[in-house]
Amino acid sequence: MLTLFNYWCEAVAHVGESGSAHLLSTQPASTPRLALRWLRGRVRDVADQLDSAPARPASHWLDDQVEHERALSALAAGETYAFILADDTTRYVLSVRPIGTAR
Repeated sequence: MLTLFNYWCEAVAHVGESGSAHLLSTQPASTPRLALRWLRGRVRDVADQLDSAPARPASHWLDDQVEHERALSALAAGETYAFILADDTTRYVLSVRPIGTAR
């Protein structure tokens, strides 16, 4: 039997030495592809706010089709997928996780 998941997409900023968390964005998604589309958009949004050096990993990830396929496979298998960006003061965790079955 094929198990289908729904997904919860989330972007959180962890600021300063205390790591206090600030929820930036959330979105439910019904498929891994829609979840990845959301993730790509948020990675782009965060990277646009960073200086060029901290944004470089995001630029690479946004163009990495092999990694996107790996993310889709992981999500379809019910695994959480996360991408992390950081600058001097803030760590951004952008993630997608399964939240149960669609059936």
